[in-house]
Amino acid sequence: MESDLSCLGSGQRGVITRLHFSGGKRRRLMELGFIPGAAVTALQRAPFGGAVSYEVMGTVIALRSADARRIEIETVK
Repeated sequence: MESDLSCLGSGQRGVITRLHFSGGKRRRLMELGFIPGAAVTALQRAPFGGAVSYEVMGTVIALRSADARRIEIETVK
């Protein structure tokens, strides 16, 4: 099922299918491991709609919800 990264609940996994970024931000996210085909797990949500921490390629990274909504994933059960 296709959705975006912000839809994952804590402990849920997905596979990145597409990034809706360009330029430096896209390049930086890809350097951090957010590349199509990479598995990602949602770890913890900050209160009040703040950042969410994700594990991707063995690294824990926090993203703002607005950025997570721009990363398409396919959920893994």
